[in-house]
Amino acid sequence: MSSRALRHLTVVKKYSLTPNMLRIILGGDELASFPEGQESGYVKLCLPSNSLSGKSLKRSYTIRAFDSEALELTLDFVNHGDNGPASAWASSVQVGDKIMIDGPGAVKLVNMSADWFFIAGDMTALPAMSVNLEKLPSDAKGYAVIEVLSEADKQSIQVPANIEVHWVINPYPDQENTCLVDCVKKLSWLEGDVDVWVACEFEAMRHLRRYFKQERMVGRGQIYASSYWKMGETDEGNKAAKKRDTEADL
Repeated sequence: MSSRALRHLTVVKKYSLTPNMLRIILGGDELASFPEGQESGYVKLCLPSNSLSGKSLKRSYTIRAFDSEALELTLDFVNHGDNGPASAWASSVQVGDKIMIDGPGAVKLVNMSADWFFIAGDMTALPAMSVNLEKLPSDAKGYAVIEVLSEADKQSIQVPANIEVHWVINPYPDQENTCLVDCVKKLSWLEGDVDVWVACEFEAMRHLRRYFKQERMVGRGQIYASSYWKMGETDEGNKAAKKRDTEADL
């Protein structure tokens, strides 16, 4: 089996990390060919469809961890209940259930050679942000701005001493707001070459990208900005909006 392939796996563990974050660990012999070092990349879950076509739906989720000895792949899910096929699956799935995955996809990490770092995102990006923060060099400096649904959703993340972590509490992320953007903009700008990593809701991502590129003059090669979802849209709607936005930003 190639490193990127469809794999049939089994849910081996499932538990709550915080009130609004589930951790699901997948296992199986087909992970023997899964490449190491893919954390912050993604796999696509092949979910059953309710449509008459019977075709599975694919949804991308960040690889939080991979244990090559135990053959276990860790994925974290914001617990939205049954709001969407992936959330419905994560809420109802039980240990022993089967799932097929596709991947892994591209790893998106910060440039570790930058002078300082600015990492920002909402709860959907928390797994990827956590990986980035844990991989930073011990002398790294900068900011991490993390939006979560409640105080109880703050997670313990290993970060260098000179990375300031700012938690933003927003219990209504699906309503128009600028909570994440406002927190980012109020932080003092540091000296030196910055590397920016942003992932969140589509409109918030666009606001932050504009801020970093136009107000802070961050170069194109120094910023990664992606939307993991779009308010009021399906996953397909978000992907279409991302494509249009990327073409317009070229």
